[in-house]
Amino acid sequence: MKVVILAGGFGTRISEESHLKPKPMLEIGGKPILWHIMKEYSYYGFHDFIICCGYKQHVIKEWFADYYLHNSDVTFDFRKHNEMTVHNNVAEPWKVTLVDTGLHTMTGGRVKRVQKYIGEETFMLTYGDGVGNVNITDLLAFHRSHGKAATLTVTSAAQRFGVLDIASDQKITSFREKSADDGAKINAGYMVLEPCIFQYIQDDATVLEKGPLARLSKEGQLMAYLFGGYWQCMDTKREMDGLNALWDSGQAPWKSWDD
Repeated sequence: MKVVILAGGFGTRISEESHLKPKPMLEIGGKPILWHIMKEYSYYGFHDFIICCGYKQHVIKEWFADYYLHNSDVTFDFRKHNEMTVHNNVAEPWKVTLVDTGLHTMTGGRVKRVQKYIGEETFMLTYGDGVGNVNITDLLAFHRSHGKAATLTVTSAAQRFGVLDIASDQKITSFREKSADDGAKINAGYMVLEPCIFQYIQDDATVLEKGPLARLSKEGQLMAYLFGGYWQCMDTKREMDGLNALWDSGQAPWKSWDD
């Protein structure tokens, strides 16, 4: 199953860092947050990634192009016509497709642009700026159990995200913008989507959260995977510093993989 990661936004809320590189490439413990997200999915056996690039996409592409060199011991012998010797082979079991989905394309439009790489298959989708210890196996099992078009991972957070109204059977009955009277259940990403989602996306201007997901909720086709574990987005410098502090302490809650 393919994992699609949205990595094309401008990252304006953390502009003091993202003016140099796209937000998914901002680092936790010396590795981009994008890498941390991929390591989590890979831990659960999902190794086929489609990255929706946009703003400063060359930074993401160059990082993956040089990944092998960055993570291996290498000798360059300039006496032998620049001969290169790799002393250890540090690699991931990943297939990574990097797609230019446009500079100003909205989230739904980015998903639509990678449709040809997904085909008519169920796929996963998440944001490239948040980490958590979501059990992907349980998430997928829940999605398959209800037979609806889409599942969102739902958690609690401060009120600056889109708000979900959830019925007792975990069906999402409303997907809307926040208001002062709302509770704190929010969309944390880590979605599982059926290919029918593409029918709900019109063009590059389609915002996934305001159009397709809102329609699916009205049609009773949007379900909530209730998650009570650790999740944190990286929207501000303070949040980035907090994630780095957790990583440096050796107690990062989202780290499920072995070194």
